[in-house]
This record gives sequence, C-alpha cells and structure tokens, in this order.
Amino acid sequence: MSGTRVHFEVFIRKIAGAPWSLDLATENRATATQTAQDLMAEGRVAAVKVTKEVFDEETREFNSVVIQKLGAADVAAKSTPREEPQPLCVTPQDLYTVHARERIGRLLEGWLERNNATPFELLHRPDLVEKLEASGTDLQHAIQKISVPEAHARSMSVHELIRTFHALIERAVERLIRDQKKGVLPDLDREGFAAAAERLAQNPERGYLLGAGVAASISPAPTWVEKVTRLIDLADAAPAAGLGRAAALDVIQQPLSEILETKPGMTDVMGKGRDLGATLASMTRLAAFDAVEKLILVEKSVQKVMPELSPLALRLAKWLSGEQFKETRAAIGRRILRDLTGPRRLCPGDAEREIDVLRALAMSLTAAAGNLLPLEDVQAAFAARSRMLVTGDFVEAYLGQGRTSFEEVEALIWLTENIIGAANKRQAAGWVKAVVNSLKFDKELTDGHESPGERLSRLAGLSRAVARCGLVTEDYQPIQEKLGMIGGDIESRAKLSQSVAAANAPLIQRLTLLLKLAAGESAPQGPAAARARSEALKLFRLDATRAELAASPTHMAQVRELIQAAGMAA
Repeated sequence: MSGTRVHFEVFIRKIAGAPWSLDLATENRATATQTAQDLMAEGRVAAVKVTKEVFDEETREFNSVVIQKLGAADVAAKSTPREEPQPLCVTPQDLYTVHARERIGRLLEGWLERNNATPFELLHRPDLVEKLEASGTDLQHAIQKISVPEAHARSMSVHELIRTFHALIERAVERLIRDQKKGVLPDLDREGFAAAAERLAQNPERGYLLGAGVAASISPAPTWVEKVTRLIDLADAAPAAGLGRAAALDVIQQPLSEILETKPGMTDVMGKGRDLGATLASMTRLAAFDAVEKLILVEKSVQKVMPELSPLALRLAKWLSGEQFKETRAAIGRRILRDLTGPRRLCPGDAEREIDVLRALAMSLTAAAGNLLPLEDVQAAFAARSRMLVTGDFVEAYLGQGRTSFEEVEALIWLTENIIGAANKRQAAGWVKAVVNSLKFDKELTDGHESPGERLSRLAGLSRAVARCGLVTEDYQPIQEKLGMIGGDIESRAKLSQSVAAANAPLIQRLTLLLKLAAGESAPQGPAAARARSEALKLFRLDATRAELAASPTHMAQVRELIQAAGMAA
C-alpha cells in the first residue's frame, strides 16, 4: 500500500431527498468520522456519509467506499405519478360515485359522526351542506388532506388542486340548493316512495333525485336504528317490479351500506354492550343469514355462539339474503374482515370462548364464501387472527391455572385444531411439544393414580388427536414418539401385556385386548404397542386360539380387523 493515495470525504444532505454535497475532505479518518457525528448531533443536516477515496495508479481514478452513514443516508426514490390514477372528480355528479363517497366518509369521519350523518346524506341534504360550510375548518382541512397526496400523484401544485376542489364543491352545493328551491327534489312523505321511483325511473338523474328524497325522509331520525328502520320501511314500500324497483332499491342500499360499515351504526343496530366476538357473530348471521341458519341446524357449536337477532336485524337479514342489496352485504363483509384482522381480542378475559367463537365464525364465513366474501380473503383473515392465538400472552391466558399437564395438552391440541396457517400450526405444535416434553407431564402420567390401562388409553387418544389437528408430519411425529416413550414406561412398569396374556380369561378376550393395545387403540404407538404385538403373536400361534376363532366367525372378523390395524397382517 506504500505510495497509495487515500483521503476521506464527508458528504451532507440538508433535507431528506436532497442531493449529496461535499462538506469536508481530509486525510485523517478520525477527523472525517467525528465531523460527521458532530453535524448530526447539531441537527444541521438530515443525513451525512463518510467515504474512503483510494486512488488507483493504473486507472488513474478514485475508488470510493462508504464507511459511515448517519440519518436518512439512502437516496429516497422519487415517487412517480401513478400510471392510471383514479379520475379526478370534475363535475358534481362525480361526487356521488361509491369511491367518492368512501373518500368523503374518511375525510369527514369526525364531522359526520358528530352530526349523526353519512356521506350519502351530506351529498343529498341542503341543510347538512350549509352546516358543513358554516363549520369553517372541517371542510378546509378535508380539502387540504386530499389535495396534498393527489397533487403529488398527478404532478400538480397543491394550491392548484385546492382551487379545483373548492370550485367543484361550490358547484355541487349550488346545484343542490338550487334544486331544492325549484322544488325539483321529491318529497317522499307526500308523494310516496313507489310513485316517486316510478316517475323518475327513466330520468338520467334518478339516483341523485331519489337519493335526495330518501335523505330527506330519514333526516328526522335521531339514531342509527331509526334511520335503518326508515330505510327498510322504504324498501318495503318500493315498486313491486321493473325499473322503478331497481332504482329505488339501488338508492336505499347506499346509505344502508354506509351506516352498517361504520362502528357506531352497526353497534346501534346489533346492540351495545357486546364484545368483539359477539358483534362479529351477529354481523355474520346478519349478512349470511341463510348459510348460518342451515349451519346452526347441524352444528351445535355454531348454535352456541351465534346471538339471536333483534326484530329489526331479522327484517334486514331477509333483505340482505336477496340479490338486491349486494353492496350492503359487501360492506358488512368488509367490516367483518377489518375487525378479524385487527388487534382487538374477540373475547377479552375468556380465551376458551374466543376459540369457540373463532371456530364458529370460520365455519359460517366459509359456508357463505362467494356470496358474502371471497374464500381466499376469509382464509387470509383467519390466518391473521390465528397468529394472535399462538402468542405467549394468549396461550398463558388460555391455559390459566389449575390444569393438569394432560389437560393442558388436550387444550393446546384443541387450539391447534382451530387455527390455520402453516406458521401458526408450527407455533402451536411448539407449545404442545413443550408440555409433552416437560418433566411434570412425564411424572403425572407415569406416577398417576389411574390404572395403567386407563393412562395408556388416554395417551393413545392424545396420539391420535395430535395427528389429526392439521400438523405436518415433521411436527406431530416427535410428539407421538414422546407419548409412545411415556406409554412404554407405563406398560413396562405394570408388565401389562404379559399380565393380559397370562390372565385367567378366555383366549379370544385376551387376544382382542392385546391387539387393541398393538393397534394404537388402547396404547400409543411405540414400545407398549410393540410388546403387546409380540404377546398377541404368541397367543395367535396357539392351536387353541385358532380353533376358537374358527368356531366363531364373528370373533374371527373382529380379530382380522385388529390384526390389520396393528400391522400384523401377512
């Protein structure tokens, strides 16, 4: 390295995303790194980096290596406008689309909740529009919140976009107030919903006009429950068929969807004072009424979890079961998915009930998949929820205090059976292994007060259960092997197979008991089953045994099945 020229350079970035600029060049490494640290400590820069510059005599160029980075040192990639951004609202009619109403709901969520209104009502009620304009800051803040990201996405200036939105809002407000003064907006209480829908069925502005009539009709309702009641009453009064009916129901489901997708609206309709699990069960029964009712008839676990619906909810459920209110049904489905994937516990303070509720919801939403939600969305939501059920906090709360080790394993296998996702299953298997491999479990089974036969039978049940709870072979085989080892210790201490073989009982009875042990019915697979298999073979080879079996075809068939199950068939 003699003769190699080396120096160090300090580059700074004053604001995030700005280009690097050279601040210092020195041959002293310590000076360069200390300068970089001082610059960051003083808060004079957003980022700083130190590079080592080595001069190559052959190429006559410097090779640069970054040796220190502080702050936002990586160059932030400039976001480019989206190739196909959503069309900008340019006419008042654009504000009435579903996407525009969703955005209005997010931007003005607080104001709408305080005024017990939905975006649909705001767009169709002149009194609400005037009230929003009079509030001053709420509308201005909403415009600013949407203008900044939209301007960035469209490469426009923020001020230009703010002016555009202000002009659009003014035109929409003027149109609504003008139509009210001219008497264009229908009065459903005076004209009747069916008559108004039939009259406006061919009008290009039927959605806007009928919407104004519906918004005015539900405006006196002080609560969400009364608003929903009025909307269902209007649906009952819709034209019996034709374009008028289609137009009427299409308008009704817009505010209905907005009410039911919000937390206050759904809570009022389904009932207050419930935990998240009961609320989700109610929403699922409401949105997938037919599928859940059929499931309740055959699954007691679902019947146990599903709350009864109120008379209003039953009326609504019948409408949601049809084809007219798909948008409303989808809105409830989105709400269910959001809550399922959220951080809140389904049943705080009752982990066992939480598993029961999740199981019932999984069966119900899977049965309704396609009609309510796509199956892949349902599976993704339950995989996300399952991750919460295999955390240490939940498992500790679930197992609680006072359980025996055997009961803990049973509970963990039940938990494993009711979660989905390969990673979640693996995590649950880890909890089962931890208990099964514990000294407490071993001593509890080997030194238990129950008879050896009863303990072996219980271990056999665990072994079968762990194999059918959805674990991969690599996860459940070690558990089964450990259960088999414990079973072998129990059988060895009691000499159970030898005792059965030598018992003062009919040959066929002794052979049957041994074959059940060997087949994994009365003992876990492992040393205990192997010893039982050996003793069974000895009995089976006796001439007396063969003679008795030949004389009893029924016993012969039973023994043959056990022989096959025990893997002893030739």
